[in-house]
Amino acid sequence: MKQLETTIDIQATPNEVWNTLLDFGKYSEWNPFIRKVEGNGATGTQLRNTMHLPGQKPQVFTPKVLVNNPTVEFRWLGRLLLPRVFDGEHYFKLTALPNGGTRLVHGEVFRGMLVNPIMRKIGKATEEGFEAMNQALKDRLEK
Repeated sequence: MKQLETTIDIQATPNEVWNTLLDFGKYSEWNPFIRKVEGNGATGTQLRNTMHLPGQKPQVFTPKVLVNNPTVEFRWLGRLLLPRVFDGEHYFKLTALPNGGTRLVHGEVFRGMLVNPIMRKIGKATEEGFEAMNQALKDRLEK
């Protein structure tokens, strides 16, 4: 198992952050990491995401939404081929801050037989993608 986790504080309410994260139709306007998401985001449904890792070709994957708890947590599970080969459980967790802002914890837990070789190849770029998405979200909401 490997985990990547990033955190950013945003001067916007959890509701504002949530609405921007779940407004998939506008991702291409601001999100440098996940450029496109198709689907409604309801728990149990499948999404079709186009991800751009820095320095690599776009990749399309079709994760299943595990959690959609408005203004608190959004989580999906993506798989490579079969279960336990390379699974990624991606999450966004929001916490209200005393100043009216929001702390976003954005991460992913990777499991499976191919975790080590795949993460050696894409781990750094994936973390850079998370950080770029976080900063772009902050910039969009604080403008």
